[in-house]
Amino acid sequence: METKYIFVTGGVVSSLGKGIISSSLARLLLARGYNVTVQKFDPYINIDPGTLNPYEHGECYVTVDGHEADLDLGHYERFTNIATTRANNVTTGRIYQSVIDKERRGDYLGKTVQIIPHITDEIKRNVKSLGITGKYDFVITEIGGTVGDIESTPFLEAVRQLRWELGKNALCIHLTYVPYLKAAQELKTKPTQHSVKMLQSVGIQPDILVLRTEKEIPASMLRKVAQFCNVAPEAVIQSLNAPTIYQVPLMMHAQHLDDMVISMTNSEVRTEKPDLDAWNLFLEKLASAEKEVKIGLVGKYVELQDAYKSISEALLQVATYCDRKLNLTYIHSEKLTEQDVAEKLSPMDGIIIAPGFGQRGIEGKFVALKWCREHDVPTFGICLGMQCMVIEFARNVLGLENANSTEMDSKTPYNVIDLMDEQKSISNLGGTMRLGAYDCRLKPGSIPAEAYGTETVRERHRHRFEFNHDFRDCYEKAGMECVGENPQTGLVEVVQIPKLRWFVGTQYHPEYQSTVLNPNPLFISFVKSAVKYADEKDA
Repeated sequence: METKYIFVTGGVVSSLGKGIISSSLARLLLARGYNVTVQKFDPYINIDPGTLNPYEHGECYVTVDGHEADLDLGHYERFTNIATTRANNVTTGRIYQSVIDKERRGDYLGKTVQIIPHITDEIKRNVKSLGITGKYDFVITEIGGTVGDIESTPFLEAVRQLRWELGKNALCIHLTYVPYLKAAQELKTKPTQHSVKMLQSVGIQPDILVLRTEKEIPASMLRKVAQFCNVAPEAVIQSLNAPTIYQVPLMMHAQHLDDMVISMTNSEVRTEKPDLDAWNLFLEKLASAEKEVKIGLVGKYVELQDAYKSISEALLQVATYCDRKLNLTYIHSEKLTEQDVAEKLSPMDGIIIAPGFGQRGIEGKFVALKWCREHDVPTFGICLGMQCMVIEFARNVLGLENANSTEMDSKTPYNVIDLMDEQKSISNLGGTMRLGAYDCRLKPGSIPAEAYGTETVRERHRHRFEFNHDFRDCYEKAGMECVGENPQTGLVEVVQIPKLRWFVGTQYHPEYQSTVLNPNPLFISFVKSAVKYADEKDA
């Protein structure tokens, strides 16, 4: 069948959940036998979110081909179980960079370069780049920001043109907010009406409206919205707050969102109902779990939980499959000291030492690791967390006073974590780290090898500094083994202290490849160890 293009826009306020609606629709269409991909267009001028502080934009997600991307791509992968690439996330910065590069090469033959047609044509080219591969029946494109933002105007103009060009092969889903005024005890639809009018003013008539709400919207009010917004009554659906984002596909299916999309795009019906058996099994386990597993996440961006979104979702997934409710506690590494570490960490069944960059909060991670190592608590260090494991071990076991990473102290006498030679001459920060999926060879019998059930894995990276191979013998003689390495370069990927119940650090980010239907094996192993530790404490 011809590729169909679905555009998801948002109005009234940001953070309504366009990514969750896009992911939920993708899940439903996949479950009905279609090939689907989801892409995100972000209106900010950064080339990608790689140089953004997590407080600005939440987690920076990394695709399999090494692109630093918006955190919504994590949702896309967790819902669809399909790896994303650079083509799935495009920013205004990338669009303008591409157009300017073409202008400098003379591709425009001396013409004046303008928003229309040059910028909009570049946006359209990127929208269709996945569709023209022939791999997908549906390409769902989420437009970031809110209708009315200056930044998103070129994207909306490109959508307007594509809707006209593609005809029945395109439709628009508009997500808005219906607020509840407590003083008046009323839901108000006026913001939705204004949002749709604003979308219509740029030439786009939405085909389907999804109304985010915290209260059930009466049928009469849904009909009113349909009447004022020129949308069929059955195409106005509500998205109530759900106990978990993973229930949203079922809520959308109950209101026939997938049926409407198939019908409105004249698509062949492949199955009458979506196959959601595995998805429902996960939700049943999520709802039926009674006992808790308490995990503490030690990091420096804990005020914004989206900064660790992939980790928290991976933990939720594996805790569910371990028949446990996840009780996740965020512990600020900058406020963690020798005096209060026992009080904060002793209630936990397992500890995650989070990734990050920079000096701030690093000493608190060392304090946490020393306490976890000495009390044999299941501990998982990810990226910088793994590097902190190495530094703490050097200081407190190897006796290398002031051992550090050259990221934190360029003059450290013991540079147990250091830059690779090819990184030392790099001046630009954006997109120059070791990014994307790399092979890792695991030591037979190690915890990671047992967890994965194989000795060769491929996981995603996002870092610049590496374990210094010059110190490897010292570590292994003292009890910290290097149990994973890159087969091409010999770079150390995984460390483990075998005499402890579960003390593993990975240079890579296993959370990026954990999905609802395929949770990451290393996270499963970690949570199982935490559950066992909890049971031992209770015995």
